[in-house]
Amino acid sequence: MSLAIFDLDNTLIGGDSDHAWGEFLCKKGIVDTDVYRRANDYFYEQYKSGGLDIHEYLEFALRPLAEHDMAQLAAWHAEFMREMIAPIMLPKAAELLQKHRDQGDFLLIITATNAFVTQPIAEHLGVDAILATDPELQNGSYTGKVAGTPCFQHGKVERLHTWLTDTGHTLEESYFYSDSHNDLPLLELVTYPVAVNPDELLESHATGRDWPVLDLR
Repeated sequence: MSLAIFDLDNTLIGGDSDHAWGEFLCKKGIVDTDVYRRANDYFYEQYKSGGLDIHEYLEFALRPLAEHDMAQLAAWHAEFMREMIAPIMLPKAAELLQKHRDQGDFLLIITATNAFVTQPIAEHLGVDAILATDPELQNGSYTGKVAGTPCFQHGKVERLHTWLTDTGHTLEESYFYSDSHNDLPLLELVTYPVAVNPDELLESHATGRDWPVLDLR
């Protein structure tokens, strides 16, 4: 059984679920719309340029989770799935996942976006497991802080190695699909790196290394 690893945002879905969650919060008036949208857009541009301070961002992004109870958050997330995620599902991504299922591969999503946002998306996509940035929970509620290592850049590699040790999986004959140059540390690690609708920096790197470039749009 080979390990088929997938980034989520702008890879398996046609947008960024983290940024979309922020837009959803603004749309519903759950946060101060003008202030939150400016910050959300600011951090997203930082991410795309490769200059994101992940801890600064998570302090911003996880705060709303701590301000509402779990039942309300779950209800909002169900709306979010219908309104923001369903329209950006990619048929070609579903076909790629099925191809790896048919090969008998183990399907793993690894994403910097927090698990509150991404776990239901991963379940909808039918993958076997997900590694995501974990929001801290205490007494059944979110604290607004991160638990453990954020699943971002080299943190993805660290989290993956821990998962491999815990599960007995290996990177022998492994795949990783991503759109972002932020994922180069992990792309360099697997047997078969694949750039999916890549950003400019990743496309240049993939071309130089003769990696496949895939269009799922």
